[in-house]
Amino acid sequence: MNIHSECHVKYGSRNSLNNPKCKIMKANKLLCLSALCAGSFLMAGQANAQELVEETVTSTSCDNTTHYFANWRNNWFLQLGAGINQPFVEQGVRVESGLNSVDRKKMTATYNIGFGRWMSPYLGFRINAIGGAMHWDNPTLAQPTNGWTKGKHVNVNFEIMWDMFNSIGGVNPDRVFSIIPFAGLGGDYMWRIHDRAGNFAAATNINGVGDKGLKDESWTLPVSAGLQFRFRLCKYVDFFAEARASFYGDNWNLCSYGDPVDVNVAAIGGFNINFGGRGWGKFNECEYVTQIDALNAQVNDLRGALVDANQEINALKSQLPCPEAKVVQKDCVNAPLMTTVRFTINSDVIMPTEEVNVYNMAEWLKANPNEKVNIVGYADRNTGTAEYNLQLSERRANAVADALVNKYGIDRSRLNVKYDGSDIQPYPSDNDWNRIVIFTQN
Repeated sequence: MNIHSECHVKYGSRNSLNNPKCKIMKANKLLCLSALCAGSFLMAGQANAQELVEETVTSTSCDNTTHYFANWRNNWFLQLGAGINQPFVEQGVRVESGLNSVDRKKMTATYNIGFGRWMSPYLGFRINAIGGAMHWDNPTLAQPTNGWTKGKHVNVNFEIMWDMFNSIGGVNPDRVFSIIPFAGLGGDYMWRIHDRAGNFAAATNINGVGDKGLKDESWTLPVSAGLQFRFRLCKYVDFFAEARASFYGDNWNLCSYGDPVDVNVAAIGGFNINFGGRGWGKFNECEYVTQIDALNAQVNDLRGALVDANQEINALKSQLPCPEAKVVQKDCVNAPLMTTVRFTINSDVIMPTEEVNVYNMAEWLKANPNEKVNIVGYADRNTGTAEYNLQLSERRANAVADALVNKYGIDRSRLNVKYDGSDIQPYPSDNDWNRIVIFTQN
């Protein structure tokens, strides 16, 4: 402007514009304006390039293993059964018995009671008792016709059970048929080991301690193993058929001779009565990672849209004269609360994976000291009664409130604890998601 004014004052007439000095000034002015425009475009390009450098949220890897869990009160059972058993012991001392190894005369009734719990869909345990009368024929060279022997016994075992179908074919709580191998250790007591006349058995050759003479009872530590075939009748009752064998030391029947191991084989049928809950909760971290990846994809899409909007804004700005810079004061409005805390089935314990949400809520409250929040607990409708679920949702809401107060120092007066049980389902299409606590602004 100063160049133009000087030229106009000094060469005021229209003809004076043809003066060489004035032409030089006009050329200089054009060069200055060109430089300013080029600088503006360069700076706009640099700013645009900076805005295009955005951090992209990438997906995360996870362990795609489904973990199963249950409350300790669940998956208990009582077993009641009966069947037959036959011992396989000595068949004569230096003389052969007249009976076959497997003989109907040696088969007797046996009775079974037990209780146990499935610790997972794959493994369980039981305390199992089996007992009844025992018959076998064990003559001696001195008494070849007096080998018939009888006694009574009871066998108590601790046994580990393996659900083979759940392990191989995948967990299915509604499977109708399962094969369950088992093995265990225990103790066996045999008493009244007599012949037909009630005397000591002819083949008994084990004495008592000291001068007590021959024994008519024995204590042994057997190892047991077998297969159970289980048929589900309903949620609370299963029918089972079981084949089992118990292995004893050679002194089980008070006759030590021949093979070093005595065996008792049994076939039993009966019912398992299930009490407590039956079933398993499950957790797979990839389910959560998938949801996080979906949210990350939305974030990346929004960032891309933001970059496109910035490019359009810069293009429009380049067509306008640069306005005078102004400082704009913008009132910050508190963002709506999106934080939730999820729980596992029948639990009010905050999972480690959910602790970050409690932390984020605490940070928000510290950043907004005048705000208050509602902490609303829920429970899923498909598990438990409405009365129990109301209590469970109350415990969940209080667990989150206690964490905010005790761990992060939030004033309890800023927390309004509410609980709706299973009457309200915030996620009607996904039952598991209703095991949740949701924050809302008060």
